[in-house]
Amino acid sequence: MKDVNLLPNHVAIIMDGNGRWAMERGYNRSRGHLEGSKTLEKLGIYILNKGIKVLSVFAFSTENFKRDPNEVNYLMNLFIEMFTKKYKIFKKENIKVVFSGRTKNLRPDVLQAIDKMREETKNNTRGILNICLNYGGQEELIDASKKIAMAYKEGTLDLNELNKESFYKYLYQDLPPIDLLIRTSGEYRISNFMLYQMAYSEMFFPNIYFPDFKEVEFDQILDEFYKRNRRFGGN
Repeated sequence: MKDVNLLPNHVAIIMDGNGRWAMERGYNRSRGHLEGSKTLEKLGIYILNKGIKVLSVFAFSTENFKRDPNEVNYLMNLFIEMFTKKYKIFKKENIKVVFSGRTKNLRPDVLQAIDKMREETKNNTRGILNICLNYGGQEELIDASKKIAMAYKEGTLDLNELNKESFYKYLYQDLPPIDLLIRTSGEYRISNFMLYQMAYSEMFFPNIYFPDFKEVEFDQILDEFYKRNRRFGGN
């Protein structure tokens, strides 16, 4: 294993290509989402067990509600099954699960499942899995701005003390900046994902669908990450 000091502190993955993976194999798109959830479970545990502190994953965007209602309904049911049954695995692995996104438009049973996963893993300390569900980066910045305006109105915030570090406290989760961003499927877009957090992230766009993105593919990207010269605008 590499020196832990060289590891990215925060890794983010846009889990793209589940539907195309399924359709190219003659399955319906839902089969791809199921296989993607299996990949996430194994890969998430693997990444956080390497010593990486935070893994954020794009599970469902605010725009994904525009998809076919049957697909959306399947995804919601899949989230419920995963959050209510898999919490034991993450609890055993000492992984804390948090969620980023808006609660509006989510079914009550989905919100209950989210609460179950969050509550059962809240005291875990090995690493954090941040699941972005009903999430949009621009929406997060709008919601953060509203929190800031309310804090100023209530007299709990001095605007002179607001800076780029303290701004994180007003986001959905107060997590460190993203060091490494991966988007699977070969698409070269960030699709409104964690815009503030990835200001200086190193980005990789492997040409592989997420269900096929395994530990070996992640390690290959990690090796390339170590070779990057991260200057943060210094020169």
